[in-house]
Amino acid sequence: MTGRVRCFRGYRKTCIGIFAAVLGFLVAHASAGNHGGVTDMTDRSYVGLWATADGHVRHELLPNGRYDEARGTRESAYQGRYEITGDHIEYWDDTGFTADGDFIDGVLHHGGMVLYRQEAPPGAR
Repeated sequence: MTGRVRCFRGYRKTCIGIFAAVLGFLVAHASAGNHGGVTDMTDRSYVGLWATADGHVRHELLPNGRYDEARGTRESAYQGRYEITGDHIEYWDDTGFTADGDFIDGVLHHGGMVLYRQEAPPGAR
């Protein structure tokens, strides 16, 4: 029975209805939250600028579930989306690269780097 749903006789319409409802739910769920834009798993307490101690790598976590990473003098070196679950962050770069990290005691540990929250100067943004 490869690739086919078998329904009992007399229940064909019910089976098709259930299949359509499940398929509709899966499509709506997949497009609503897990593929860019604002997500339910973007913890707003982590939104803002994070940087290594020397300032060379800077991650700006935007409130719409996107991030913008700068490296040295190269602004917007990498961009993509992110999701946070608890204290864990997942990144999906627009080029297809994926990465993750963890917030531990107010510090972001990501890819062997340690990034600290940066305070925006008065009047910035």
